[in-house]
Amino acid sequence: MQVLKNGLNCLAGGLQEGAEFDLVVIGAGGAGLSAAVFAAIDGAKVLVVERTELVGGTTAWSAGTTWVPGTHHSATVNPADTLAEAEKYLNHAVGEQAPAALREAFLKHGAQAVAKIEAQSSVHYRPYAKHPDYISDLPGATLSGRALEPVPFDGRLLGELFPLLRPPIPEFTVLGGMMVDRTDINHLLAMTQSWASLKHSVRIVLRHLSDRLSHARGTRLVMGNALVGRLLHSLSQHAHATLALNTSVDALERDASGRVVAVRLSSATGQARVWAKKGVVLASGGFNRDPVLRSQKLPGIPAEWCPAAPGHTGEALALARSLGAVEGQGAQSPAFWAPVSLRRRADGSTAVFPHFVMDRAKPGMITVNQAGERFVNESTSYHLFALGMQAASQAVPAYLVADAKALRQYGMGMVRPGGKGLKPFLADGYLTEGASLAELANKLGISAEGLARSVADNNAFAQTGVDTQFGRGVTAYQQNIGDATAGGRNPNLGELSQGPYYAVKLYPGDIGAAQGLQTNAHAQVLNAQGQAIAGLYAVGNDMNAIMGGVYPAPGITIGPGLVFAYAAARHALASPATLGFNP
Repeated sequence: MQVLKNGLNCLAGGLQEGAEFDLVVIGAGGAGLSAAVFAAIDGAKVLVVERTELVGGTTAWSAGTTWVPGTHHSATVNPADTLAEAEKYLNHAVGEQAPAALREAFLKHGAQAVAKIEAQSSVHYRPYAKHPDYISDLPGATLSGRALEPVPFDGRLLGELFPLLRPPIPEFTVLGGMMVDRTDINHLLAMTQSWASLKHSVRIVLRHLSDRLSHARGTRLVMGNALVGRLLHSLSQHAHATLALNTSVDALERDASGRVVAVRLSSATGQARVWAKKGVVLASGGFNRDPVLRSQKLPGIPAEWCPAAPGHTGEALALARSLGAVEGQGAQSPAFWAPVSLRRRADGSTAVFPHFVMDRAKPGMITVNQAGERFVNESTSYHLFALGMQAASQAVPAYLVADAKALRQYGMGMVRPGGKGLKPFLADGYLTEGASLAELANKLGISAEGLARSVADNNAFAQTGVDTQFGRGVTAYQQNIGDATAGGRNPNLGELSQGPYYAVKLYPGDIGAAQGLQTNAHAQVLNAQGQAIAGLYAVGNDMNAIMGGVYPAPGITIGPGLVFAYAAARHALASPATLGFNP
């Protein structure tokens, strides 16, 4: 693979005017790299264009979970599951909020996509023993088998490409850049109680200390970093692949028949038109950092609350719209969401921390609005939680509240479990402490009476195990992200009774675009008449979400991103090659 780190390098043996490729992929996130790998596997000459200096996009910052039902992995942990059950689940969860034909194509080709990339690349997955669908009380939901996790990857295999991989969010690492997944976290927390956990913990810490002798961060990659690392390593094995970093797309060009056949690129080192004989795949990450589209689609939600990686500016989508492409309609929401907390880093940047599963669903924690009142089931999915924040009164910001016991046990956002090292978090206001609930409410500027009532109600629910207000802990998904070892009647409910008390402010953060370009089952971009724009494809968050803005399971962006990358590459390479640009 040829890598152009400083743009086109037109005068230094890089891309020249009129360079020819079979497929040009715009965006080097998970979906874009997947499309490039699938095409390269089939012998295509591929160009990947990335406007930032790093590869991986938001996928590199994510858990990397890939939701694809019906794979060979599913049978190893849930042999009773079927595609018919998965279809039933999606029909109930998504319904008419997205075209059923796209869900059918996703289910039909999912196992093929996973099997091909595992057989012919460095990408490998594993099923987790228990990884429930998020709306687990719907018909067709399952507890395991559909969500796949990338197998940890040795970043040293990337060699000189390793620095090109977008590093994880610093607050998601420990010991100065050591990545940990939930298996590692469980072992680290249990290392004083279990010999197996101690051995695991010592092994990964020693590996990290060894890494730091020669690398700026750990090279044992997990979660999304492992997935992107595996994709990058796979692409690097193909001499007919080219990666152009720090490069923007200025135009998509068509021939006289209307087929997209070329792209105009620019960088600090030059400009060039390159041919895309088989097609162009848009995988730029969606609209979330386009200020105009944000104001239209996400009013009142500042970009500073978005925890996604930089780069998805919406420019590629605008180029597609100029050719007649249209956006999908009718979704539950134009974006996917999670509650986030914010903290200013020492370098002046802002850390945006998504609260997915590690704290808010645990016993001994509740979330209240500015009236001190609960307004949402704290143990629901992060998407529904953040939508609930926006729908409720006085809930932006909201306040995640815990007692001292829960803080020590689970941590709160960027505050690690154990209850140590609180001083800097208290000093900069990320964490608020009160010796009593009344003092905490006073410091937060919320109703002390409301908070006292909410805590009293929660404590009563913890005694009975039944939350009569919001039904917390009634589904398998909610129970899975609670703590069954806490000894309560309900794994999601526990008393707040041990002072001091703590709180962290929460905001609704958009974690990815759900509204994108309308496509067909081959990922071809459609115009207003429902006709395919020849030579133009969209995958990942550039493609209108097949889930209709609903978040039914973990990995429902990365999974379809993989499957439709497979569909796009297969369809594009099967089409006749363009013979040249003839406007």
